[in-house]
Amino acid sequence: MAIQRPQRSPKLDKKKVVETALRLLNETGLDGLTLRAIAKELNVQAPALYWHFRNKQELLDEMATEMYRRMVEDTGAAPGDSWRERLLTANRGLRAALLGYRDGAKVFSGSRFTGTPHAVEMERTLTLFTGAGFTLTQAVRATSTTYLYTLGFVTEEQGVEPLPGERRDGYDVQERARRMADFPLSAAAGAEIFEDYGRHFEEGLALVIAGIGARYGID
Repeated sequence: MAIQRPQRSPKLDKKKVVETALRLLNETGLDGLTLRAIAKELNVQAPALYWHFRNKQELLDEMATEMYRRMVEDTGAAPGDSWRERLLTANRGLRAALLGYRDGAKVFSGSRFTGTPHAVEMERTLTLFTGAGFTLTQAVRATSTTYLYTLGFVTEEQGVEPLPGERRDGYDVQERARRMADFPLSAAAGAEIFEDYGRHFEEGLALVIAGIGARYGID
């Protein structure tokens, strides 16, 4: 017996689904973001979503792509950037974009962009780096390493603070210090791990960029 696909809803389009999913993400987190929950918010039956997305990963891919589009609109690269300035701008913008959504880093991690909207900025960045003396391989390694640093940093940051100003239970630095009183350096390190994420991100990013310059001998 042939299986009938659900009828396409005239009021439903891919963009509307993605916008709804991104809005719900801040309420439910990634684990609670189901196709059923999105369909309920849109006042349609869940099977209607399968016209646009065969599974949740396809939806996450499109969500990550939309997050990227919005990020580039807000933090486009300046034409006169040096390679160091480009890395700073791009990764600061990436962190800010990911922090705008609960579990934003998890959505981005492992997702692939749909289409080629990212290729424009990627081409500009690789052109800048190769023009500054990097080989293509070095340029890719430099940009991907800083990207992975930022993605990993924000993943850990959002594990403690799912949204700015919101902190999960169990991450009281003073309580941690009391429990680890027999290990004074480790106890004191808590403030360097679980607080003041903005400053720590900037320090870490500066370390990575300095390492890139030293490794490849390019100012």
